[in-house]
Amino acid sequence: MASRFWTQGGSDTEEDDTDIEDEIEVGGAGETTAIVAGSRYLQGNASDSDDDSDGQRRVVRSAKDKRFEEMTITVDQMKNAMKINDWVSLQESFDKINKQLEKVMRVTESDGVPNLYIKCLVMLEDFLAEALANKEAKRKMSSSNHKALNSMKQKLKKNNKQYEELIIKYREKPESEEEEKFEDEETDESGSEFEDPSQIAESSDEENREEELEDDVADGSWEKKLSKKDKLMDREFKKDPSEITWDTVNKKFKEVVAARGRKGTGKFEQVEQLTFLTKVAKTPAQKLEILFSVISAQFDVNPGLNGHMPINVWKKCVQNMLVILDILVQYPNIVVDDMIEPDENETQKGADYNGTIHVWGNLVAFLERIDNEFFKSLQCIDPHAREYVERLRDEPMFLVLAQNVQEYLERVGDLKSAAKVALRRVELIYYKPQEVYDSMRKLAELSEAADGEQDGDEPKVEESRGTSAFVVTPELVSRKPAFPDNSRALMHILVSLIYKNGDDRTKARALLCDIYHHALFDEFSVARDLLLMSHLQDNIQHMDVSTQILFNRAMAQVGLCAFRVGLIVEGHGCLSELYSGGRVKELLAQGVSQSRYHEKTPEQERAERRRQMPYHMHINLELLEAVHLICAMLLEVPNMAANNLDAKHKVISKTFRRLLEVSKRQTFTGPPENVRDHVMAATRALGKGDFLKAFDVISSLDVWKLLRNRENVLEMLRAKIKEEALRTYLFTYCSSYGTLSLDQLTKMFDLSDAQTHSIVSKMMIHEELHASWDQPTRCIIFHEVEHSRLQALAFQLTEKLSVLAESNERAVEARIGGGGLDLPLRRLDNQEYAAGTAAVGGRWQDFSFTQGRQGSSGRSGYSVGGRPQALGAGYSQDRSGQSRGTGGYSGRTGSGMRGSLMDASVRMVSLNRGVRG
Repeated sequence: MASRFWTQGGSDTEEDDTDIEDEIEVGGAGETTAIVAGSRYLQGNASDSDDDSDGQRRVVRSAKDKRFEEMTITVDQMKNAMKINDWVSLQESFDKINKQLEKVMRVTESDGVPNLYIKCLVMLEDFLAEALANKEAKRKMSSSNHKALNSMKQKLKKNNKQYEELIIKYREKPESEEEEKFEDEETDESGSEFEDPSQIAESSDEENREEELEDDVADGSWEKKLSKKDKLMDREFKKDPSEITWDTVNKKFKEVVAARGRKGTGKFEQVEQLTFLTKVAKTPAQKLEILFSVISAQFDVNPGLNGHMPINVWKKCVQNMLVILDILVQYPNIVVDDMIEPDENETQKGADYNGTIHVWGNLVAFLERIDNEFFKSLQCIDPHAREYVERLRDEPMFLVLAQNVQEYLERVGDLKSAAKVALRRVELIYYKPQEVYDSMRKLAELSEAADGEQDGDEPKVEESRGTSAFVVTPELVSRKPAFPDNSRALMHILVSLIYKNGDDRTKARALLCDIYHHALFDEFSVARDLLLMSHLQDNIQHMDVSTQILFNRAMAQVGLCAFRVGLIVEGHGCLSELYSGGRVKELLAQGVSQSRYHEKTPEQERAERRRQMPYHMHINLELLEAVHLICAMLLEVPNMAANNLDAKHKVISKTFRRLLEVSKRQTFTGPPENVRDHVMAATRALGKGDFLKAFDVISSLDVWKLLRNRENVLEMLRAKIKEEALRTYLFTYCSSYGTLSLDQLTKMFDLSDAQTHSIVSKMMIHEELHASWDQPTRCIIFHEVEHSRLQALAFQLTEKLSVLAESNERAVEARIGGGGLDLPLRRLDNQEYAAGTAAVGGRWQDFSFTQGRQGSSGRSGYSVGGRPQALGAGYSQDRSGQSRGTGGYSGRTGSGMRGSLMDASVRMVSLNRGVRG
């Protein structure tokens, strides 16, 4: 626009413009583009796109013209190489023109070879004959040129065999062939070529507009216009239906399938070609065979492993599968099987054939691939965008297809394949609560009419466009999903089928999905029994990674279920292993965590990302962490209070202890911010017996909004905190009381008399509390059997000194050969025992300096080394009725060492009893 206001273009410039336009009209295609490109930079024509659109039209060349121009340029290069006798360049140009020939043949979709290529072959033959006849020039050639000449001789001889007739005709009448070439180019301007839909749209927009205007003016009526793409396809079979035979369609079908996977083959182009062939198929079996190839070609549209199939292609794929099922239902004698290779003429048998017709195909494999593409699309789409919700609306469409495929497989008796399809349906339902399931069912019912107009009628529109289909297939299978009112009923039907007919992996995955679904409905006992009876936890490490992820998800959901129904110990047992390694995201496939100590290769990262769960299937990690830490708090706080003086007591949750130690080491403790801070604050309050503060801190978490029965869960949690606060208070202050009234306890912890009496009685029965009831006064009488801290430390010192003395005796015995010490005979004979205890002896001294700081955590060399926990068995057992920390390590030391420890423990037991008596 700037030239209109700032340049002084008078009549001279206008005349120049008209002269240039005349030259453009007279010149050819190549000259046109050159002049147009150059005129933009001339002073008289320095104008914007508005000026260009006013004065001249943009020339758009077809794909065929571009290919022919490339061949012409290559022929010119070959002529230049002939002038300088450069056989190396000739060989490269010959290979190049052969590749260009394939593109030209594919674009024009004609069996005839372009005349330009035949002319080039004749020219090369003549020049090769001259070069071979000229021996002097041959001797003067360089080694590379001579080598290229010999190679060219072999290549040309081999290549020209398939074009012998055309070469002979050209040599006889070169001029007439040249004229025919131009005629063919003019007549085939709109020939049968298949281009990419985007290119066709760009090149034919203006032409279509002009043609539509002309038709409207001429006819004065509205008609259905075919796009250029449909015209190109219809041109191939624009014949009378009686002239199109099965052989014609089969030959074209074989050509299209053979081109699949080749370099330069357009994926969309191939889908369009095969889709058009389904309309002109002569028999139902042939249409079915082509439809299977259409679906395979649609799968090829997927850009790669990390991408997903375009959504519109996915929907067309589902529609094609439904058409396949329509054909199979309409013609029961057609059998689909991928294990039997059918005859070449098998699909020639028509609809009136009474025998069995075998067609290659695998319905289950195609269905699983469609499901995988749906899963991948949900992985790739941003979960916070509207596209994700729109994509989830396509889920009932897949469930309809899976339901129809399963019904067909059950009808033909292939129950093993039907079990695989049922598993795909189970994996789309098992994680949905009843509310989500109801929403999906209502959505499918409400959108039934709209989907029927859009999706259900789409195949009919495809078939009615252009050539009408020769084999008309009515809609026989249902396009409407059939959902029972209760998701549990649907799960029961599908899982029962899988248990009867599925293979091992299918059964295992169905069982895990069933466990997850039962846990979702708060049926903990059923889920636990299914898990324990299957023994999956024993063999899960040998299964594939996706099944292990499903197992982890099921265990997490079972843990949440146990917590919701008030089973704290069971809930902690299910969740403790998930949190033991600090890789919850990876174990549940809900994220990729980076580790400083372990670097992953790019292949491992890509494989892990492909295993990620879609966002709507995630288990909330904050809720999971809150439940795990609250369960650990309710178990660990009374445990720590009961074993405050016992350095070797068992640790229930190492993760919780680690967090508690970090919290205690903080100089300043601010208000809680995340889940861990809230639980640690509640732990400190619960340790002091302040259950009200502990419950207020826990109930202030936002994650409780995610629970369906929030009020019931918080009420259960309040009762559990009261009980554990009472237990903690009794463990902590029992040594300070002689008697304690039941009424006082009920007032302190807001519990009923029956609850308080029950809790205290259980503690007495388990010998956790050394006390008894005084029924008339309703009081607890405490028995003074607890040792003071000084007594406990004295016992520990006695144990260590006895072990140290024995270790020194063994060391001396090993050095002098024995005989001088007053030791049992079995110890004198056991030299290995002496060496072992000598090696362990140094650890007792190390522990004596670290006991005060690390004895409780169990991380010192003493506690890991020779299993000294067994030495305190007498004191521990006499106090609580159970030997704490003595299980699991008994077989790790030598027999002599075991004997010594047993003797030491016997001595400690008699010593303890003597003191207490």
